Amino acid sequence: MPHRIVHMLRAGGSGRRPVMLAIAGDSAAGKTTLTRGLLECLSEDRITAVCVDDYHRFDRVERRGKPFTALHPDCNHIEIMEQHLQLLAMGEPILKPVYDHGSGKLIRPELIEPRDFVIVEGLLPLYSKVARACFDITVFLDPPENLRYDWKIQRDTAKRGYTADQVRAELEMREPESAAFIRPQRKHADIVVRFGAIPGHDAPDTPLSSELLLRPTIDHPNLAGVLDRAEAMHLKLLRDTDGRPVDALHVHGYVSPEESELVKKAIWERLDVDLPFPQALGRLTGGGVSDPVAITQLMLLYHLLEADRLRMAS
Repeated sequence: MPHRIVHMLRAGGSGRRPVMLAIAGDSAAGKTTLTRGLLECLSEDRITAVCVDDYHRFDRVERRGKPFTALHPDCNHIEIMEQHLQLLAMGEPILKPVYDHGSGKLIRPELIEPRDFVIVEGLLPLYSKVARACFDITVFLDPPENLRYDWKIQRDTAKRGYTADQVRAELEMREPESAAFIRPQRKHADIVVRFGAIPGHDAPDTPLSSELLLRPTIDHPNLAGVLDRAEAMHLKLLRDTDGRPVDALHVHGYVSPEESELVKKAIWERLDVDLPFPQALGRLTGGGVSDPVAITQLMLLYHLLEADRLRMAS
């Protein structure tokens, strides 16, 4: 089976292969915000970012006459995306297509050379078995839909020239394909991240909190020493969507910045890296800083660095 062949090639290769991280989720779920923070935390000569939304088969004008939206696999070059992910996973360069979200046009492709870490973000990186087989760590962003709608309206009106009514109409048109192709990827993620308000702490100016479902498909950091003295987060055992028990890490956005800073520094120390604490953690697109976003990024950094250590030791 093709996906098993990818696993075998990655495990048996003698060359340098990168650590591959997938961040999947619907439009405006926060994928680029998480990715940008990770890029700024590691030196640029060690990390490569790839957006698989560039594999659209049609430009914006061409899509108007099609019976599907950009979320549908038939609207994307899935086979080429799979081939490119396999090449990146084995340390080989690719000539990646580029979709300009501002103009809605497909423009000149770019050469991508994988470094020690490759972050792949987009709508469909976990859609197929072949694609999923390329990754060491998989993440799905799952904010409440009403919150994601607000984020998409804010982004597309500010940066992409749409009116609010146009964005709402597009969201309504995309909903069946979101349900059919985007949200099902959630079940394939090692970590499911959900930003949102907590009941009792949902006043308009209260910073959002986050919940990280830490599935046992990969080994997660031991946070016992951090949790024992932290008000900024706690660990709870929940039932996943399939009914199985799963650890849920709740990161509270409403605690003081000083309390969150203690937690961030404690997690950073557990990474055991000879680097200064990154100040870029938690930066939001519209300005400001979110401590739950920063702690989520630190958890992903842990997994990237741990996977790199295992790769170097093998």
